[in-house]
Amino acid sequence: MANTETTTVISEIEKEMRYISGIIKQKGREILNHYPITAPQFLALQWLLEKGDMTIGELSSCLNLACSTTTDLVDRMEKNTLVERVRDPKDRRVVRIHVLSKGTAIIHEVIEKRQAYLEGVLKDVPAEQVETLNQLLHMLHDQMLHSEDQETE
Repeated sequence: MANTETTTVISEIEKEMRYISGIIKQKGREILNHYPITAPQFLALQWLLEKGDMTIGELSSCLNLACSTTTDLVDRMEKNTLVERVRDPKDRRVVRIHVLSKGTAIIHEVIEKRQAYLEGVLKDVPAEQVETLNQLLHMLHDQMLHSEDQETE
């Protein structure tokens, strides 16, 4: 592909991804309106479920928030019995945030509803094209992770 064509295609891909991301984010917020958590709490719970128990500092890094903001967020989540603070058994000075069953249940329900939404959107798309989309998204994600690794080296 010529450089101008590549630039145009990349521009279109970025634009479509931005629009898709916005729609998914909006749909996710609509779903969250039926649950007793905020969007930042949802993100925090997702990170905790994916990575396991974390300290405030580690969670702050994942969320790109100041530690004080993350502390306030965790305080509210703890008050709503979504998470609990637990002392690390190996080092009692370290406190980790642990997701409770209520937090886990909410995340699973919300993700199921988001997946059902996406399934509805793709219902008229042929299965082989859905599989191709899945493969391409995995490839893009892998390339992004590889690119990040190279930047940090």
